[in-house]
Amino acid sequence: MSKPTKKEQRKIEIMDTALRLFSKEGFFAVTIADIAKELNMSVGNLYNYFSSKEALAKELIFYISKILGTKIREINMMDIKTKEKIEKIVEVYFNTAIERPELIDYFLRVYLSHKEIFKEGCEGMICVSPFVTEIMIFFEEGVRNSELRDQDFFTAFGLFMGYLGGMVYLKGEGMLPNDLKFYTRSISENIYRALKSED
Repeated sequence: MSKPTKKEQRKIEIMDTALRLFSKEGFFAVTIADIAKELNMSVGNLYNYFSSKEALAKELIFYISKILGTKIREINMMDIKTKEKIEKIVEVYFNTAIERPELIDYFLRVYLSHKEIFKEGCEGMICVSPFVTEIMIFFEEGVRNSELRDQDFFTAFGLFMGYLGGMVYLKGEGMLPNDLKFYTRSISENIYRALKSED
């Protein structure tokens, strides 16, 4: 894997800074000028990377999807049972929520809550395709191995992500008595039972 160019590295710095500010202050409260100021760069220079706040918003969701998709791909390539893969996917999602909460926060509180921002250029699941594609591969392999029940993808995807997103949301609201990692095994077991093939 080639090392990112100076411009690519700067673009990542802009996205990471934007995510941190959006997570702390709220998407609509943060301006392009705020992001530029945090990075000690001019607004004009920042516009060389992103033509608008909306363009940045769409790039951010694709960026998050690529990060998560890469991690799921690594799990998909492992020679382990589907049940173990489920636990590893849950671990990845929960660890991301703990180590880089702004990524999951942006997905839950901006992307899912303000679809009007993403109506052009992010139709369907285009902007989250790196992540969704890997989850689709996971499901297809589980069905092919007769470990998961053959069912509508969106039904299975909604169940899986509903569990994960719900737990992260509850933790973010301070409603869970324990750390997210505490729930990994039980959540994984519940997901597996709901998706497994009938013997």
